[in-house]
This record gives sequence, structure tokens and C-alpha cells, in this order.
Amino acid sequence: MDSLISLSGVTKRYQSGGQPAVDRIHLEVAPGEAVAVMGPSGSGKSTLLNLIAGLDRPTSGTVTVAGQRIDTLSETAVARFRRQRIGMIFQFFNLLDDLTVADNVLLPAQLTGIRRARALARLDELLAALRIERHRDAYPARLSGGERQRVAIARALVNRPALLLADEPTGALDTATGEQIGELLLDLNRSGQTMILVTHNPGLAARYASRTVQLIDGRVASDTLTGAQL
Repeated sequence: MDSLISLSGVTKRYQSGGQPAVDRIHLEVAPGEAVAVMGPSGSGKSTLLNLIAGLDRPTSGTVTVAGQRIDTLSETAVARFRRQRIGMIFQFFNLLDDLTVADNVLLPAQLTGIRRARALARLDELLAALRIERHRDAYPARLSGGERQRVAIARALVNRPALLLADEPTGALDTATGEQIGELLLDLNRSGQTMILVTHNPGLAARYASRTVQLIDGRVASDTLTGAQL
């Protein structure tokens, strides 16, 4: 099966001649995989995620996602590709406080130009699946951390992305709520969603990913299968 993500010889330096944030990384991720990326602070985890999302461009090497070389796209084209094909979840939710839950979730669909009726149907489906339909007209500030992360997950999924990127998605949550979000991510992967999860939590990686990539000093130190039953 063809890879959904392919990084070949990817290096990223933020300063000319400086220490690379990621260094000659080769990585293949198949459709339907759930991959956890781990490593100490400064090891290159977030940079790797940003390269896959097209938020950063490699200094050298190639980045291909869903058959598209994204490192060669213009800024406009890569932004369009990201909206259509990639969903992103962040540690601190990144919701817009002046928009309701519904409007936060619908925003990527609006930016992509999806028909309103289709987007609303998808909104209803996601709010029900994530058990936050009662908060449809609420504003993020009135929600708990776990509820806000559910809204962020709905927003990431509204365009049915080929790839879901999650950067410390449980880092701002208490242990019990983090476990609930982890279970949601596991259910998504079981339904076929390809996912890359950056985490400091080895328990989360072991339970909710089928594979763990360990980064040290910007390089892949290990790439191993884990015990998650997906």
C-alpha cells in the first residue's frame, strides 16, 4: 500500500549554518496508521509535525502527503491543501472565543467553500459523535477543557481530512479528561483515520498508537510497534 506520508532526507534549520531542528529524517506512514512521536523538549517533535502540515518548509529533502509534494507548493496552494486534507489539534485548543461552538467547527468548511447544507449536516454528525451537541450555541470560555478539546477535534474533522495531526492533545487536561480524549482518538483511528500524535506521555503513546517514533536531537532514534490494539 502506498504511504500517506513520506519524508525523504528531511532537514530543517531555522538559522543558516545552525544546528538542525530535524536532521535527515526518513519517515513513511501508511493510510490508517496511528503513530506517536516522542522525545525530550527540543528534539524536533513539533518541527516534524509542522513540516508534515506544510507550516514549515524543509531546508532540504522532500515532504509528500496524500500523493502531493507539499514542500514545493506556493503558500496559497499549501494553505488550500492543508484545509482540505489535514486536520490539526493543539494542546491549548486554539478556538476563537468570539465564535460559538458551531461556528468554530464550521470555520474550516467555510474557508474551503463546502456547501452550507453539507457542512451543517457534518456539524450535527460530529457534535453528536463527540457528545457536545448541547453546547452547540455556547462560547468556548464557558466550556471545560475537555469540552473545548472535543470542539477542537470536531473542527479538525469537519472537512474529512486524510490526516489528523495532534500536538500534545491531552497536555492541558487533567488525567481523567486526557484519558477520555485519548479514547476518542483511538476510536477515530479504529474507524480508519490516519493520525500522528506528538506527546510527552509514554502511556498515551502505548495505549493509543500502534507505532512510536522516538526523536533525539532532531533524528529518529527508534521506530517501533507498540501494544495498542487498533
